[in-house]
Amino acid sequence: MTGVRHEPHAADARDPHSPGVGGTPAVPAAPRVVVIGAGIVGCSLADELTARGWTDVTVLEQGPLHAPGGSTSHAPGLVFQTSPSRTLSEFAAYTVRKFGALTVDGLSCFNPVGGLELATTQERWADLHRKAGLAASWGIRAELVGAARCKELWPLLDTGQVLGGLHTPDDGLARAVLACRAQIDRATGRGARFLDRHTVTGIERAEGRVTGVVTDRGTFPADHVVSAAGFWGPVIGRMAGVDVPLQPLAHQYARTLPLPELAGVNDPRTEASRPILRFQDRDLYFREHTDRVGIGSYAHRPLPVDPFAVPAYDEATAGGLAMPSSYPFTEEDFAPSWQDCCGLLPALKESAVEEGFNGVFSFTPDGMPLLGESPALHGFWLAEAVWVTHSAGVAKAVAEWMVDGRPTVDVHDCDLTRFEEAQRSPAYIADRGAQQFVEVYDVIHPHQPMDEPRPLRVSPFYARQRELGAVFLEGGGWERPHWFEANAALAADVDVPARDAWSSRYWSPIAAAEARATRERVALYDMTPLRRLEVTGPGALGFLQRMTTNNLRKKPGSVTYTLLLDEAGGVRSDLTVARLAPAQFQVGANSPADLSWLQSHAPDDVHIREITQGTCCVGVWGPLARALVQPLTRDDFSHAAFGYFKARRTHLGHVPVTALRLSYVGELGWELYTSADLGLRLWDTLWEAGRELGVIAAGRSAFNSLRLEKGYRAWGQDMTAEHDPYEAGVGFAVRMDKDDFVGREALARRGPLTRRLTALLLDDPAAVVLGKEPVYVGGETGGAPAGYVTSAAYGYTLGRCVAYAWLPPLTTGTGVHIEYFGERVSATVADEPLFDPEMTRIRR
Repeated sequence: MTGVRHEPHAADARDPHSPGVGGTPAVPAAPRVVVIGAGIVGCSLADELTARGWTDVTVLEQGPLHAPGGSTSHAPGLVFQTSPSRTLSEFAAYTVRKFGALTVDGLSCFNPVGGLELATTQERWADLHRKAGLAASWGIRAELVGAARCKELWPLLDTGQVLGGLHTPDDGLARAVLACRAQIDRATGRGARFLDRHTVTGIERAEGRVTGVVTDRGTFPADHVVSAAGFWGPVIGRMAGVDVPLQPLAHQYARTLPLPELAGVNDPRTEASRPILRFQDRDLYFREHTDRVGIGSYAHRPLPVDPFAVPAYDEATAGGLAMPSSYPFTEEDFAPSWQDCCGLLPALKESAVEEGFNGVFSFTPDGMPLLGESPALHGFWLAEAVWVTHSAGVAKAVAEWMVDGRPTVDVHDCDLTRFEEAQRSPAYIADRGAQQFVEVYDVIHPHQPMDEPRPLRVSPFYARQRELGAVFLEGGGWERPHWFEANAALAADVDVPARDAWSSRYWSPIAAAEARATRERVALYDMTPLRRLEVTGPGALGFLQRMTTNNLRKKPGSVTYTLLLDEAGGVRSDLTVARLAPAQFQVGANSPADLSWLQSHAPDDVHIREITQGTCCVGVWGPLARALVQPLTRDDFSHAAFGYFKARRTHLGHVPVTALRLSYVGELGWELYTSADLGLRLWDTLWEAGRELGVIAAGRSAFNSLRLEKGYRAWGQDMTAEHDPYEAGVGFAVRMDKDDFVGREALARRGPLTRRLTALLLDDPAAVVLGKEPVYVGGETGGAPAGYVTSAAYGYTLGRCVAYAWLPPLTTGTGVHIEYFGERVSATVADEPLFDPEMTRIRR
């Protein structure tokens, strides 16, 4: 098919101004899908969609098939399955399985040579132990090996500087162009069409939904359009009026001259027999090309590419089209890396770089793909910022999303709506994209924040927090205090076990002092970054009743914890809903996806808007919380007059507030909301009133410890759409006897529990884990893990580390082992909540 022009049939193209009946686009019974881009993602998606019965699929490509000139055409094909992200690991594992089953002309589309990551520093060697734990958690075969075994796997190695390696035998090389060809053939056999040399020039829209794709060779009507255009994604997005926050950057790749040491080692058809080699301490990777070595480098300066300046496909030069994703090799950038290569592989000293190029790849501000349907244009989907590693897995998830309404794997950290408005400026995307490039091979701590641009979003209390010596981490663009150096003196008499080097990063024993002060006195917590939505209108109550699981039909002044489910009963999010008036609700939500989900389902008589940016919140918690707040108001804040899970509008001093009687730390207290302009006055009022009570400011490190002691779940971390409420331990928020709600039918059909979010207490008071570690049941050695840790923090009140893990149902008292950096740490299944099970401290 390569080089063959596919002209549109008469039925394929239409007048771009031709409307459907009544001026609105006609929607046929079988959805018409247009995929933009015939790289590995677009081809995989066409295959996945047609396999699910959506056969009216047209793939448009500006270049020639099967190697149209995007990133797929030059990608080295590395597939490493292990990632801190379980989602990315599942995507990669599916890519391995799928491409391993595809063949073209008798050649597999995947070469399972394995992978080998080297450690030449103690920090990297420790990190490979952590990575081995991640692999076990996600079900990936991996083995830590010594330097001698590394030499056996890669004979060209000088192991003098090698401490060891991580061998992943099921990783390997994807033959991306062949995989495209195989999937084109399969999808075409089911009815899909692939049209090359069609440059997209516009996206047609009507009444908020996509209706077609305009090209230089005609217009194609569509009910769904998927942008799988790679680093051209922002260009396509602009045509649709949709923001695509990705930054293309060039990455160096070189091939050496033939090496005598590789002569006759590899079959020219399969090219490689030894594992992909990663020398991450120098930002390098290596793979074989028959008798040559391919070298990729992330060690150079970021080389950003403007997607709007990349030349469009030119038919006049089609015969010798240079890949638009391939830029000239900058030898000066590669020179230091070449020296590192020769040090690791001495045979290269007698060789040289024969050819090289700077290939373009897409980076997002957080390094994750951009997937899902745009809330700005119904029917317009993104499958962008996807590398070959994850391509088939991403395509499967997006196809499930389109056909079935939801992916079978959790994709919340890939959702295109996840970025805040403040994170979508071109400058932010460029800065964070460049930093993602620089950090591709760095050892990244799970709590480690990005460096720039900061500070970006700050609460009205920021100045006071800095005066108190706040140590800030960052999330969602917000500066979030994790502890306060002003409380250092309080930590002097707190007995906290010494921590290892890894767990002591981004942590301080001051957090223990702040947790104790919260339990014994009172503390102020900045809860401003919590997302707040306002839902109003005549239909607000009925709408929220239908969208959530709990019963919201309560009097104004009530607060309800409830859940957003999808149609399969998975937990999309958890919400705290305060009914402030008959037709006014304040909703505490999680991600921007919650707002999009609710807005997409809201009827005309319901109005939803986000109020986070214009408001702020202080959590006042501790046994002395009432003693602090009551003198500031004329309203009665007693338990009898202002009970738990109640709301009230009042004044504290000169400040109007909305007070919610809630506690995420297991102590008496309130969330106090006011407008941003009055936030500083609110903080100062509370601080001054609390001086004689010993009030402190406390950070999120203490907060996380306290919330885990109470067993409060964190959506996106402890539970996602892959889990139903009962196995996640939040079934109390489901009222099956109320009006129908989204997900109810699925919950009614659910079977017995086969897994459960389980509370674990580590047996050794000095032991800690951080999350994502594998958990073993039924013995200390051997076997596959039974599950993995979601959240963990030291419980300063309990004197033990608390961990929550997804495990088969286990009885209280069952012993398990958690693997932490290669060591087995014993833990015991515990009843929850671990702290104050009678709730006497909150309800007083």
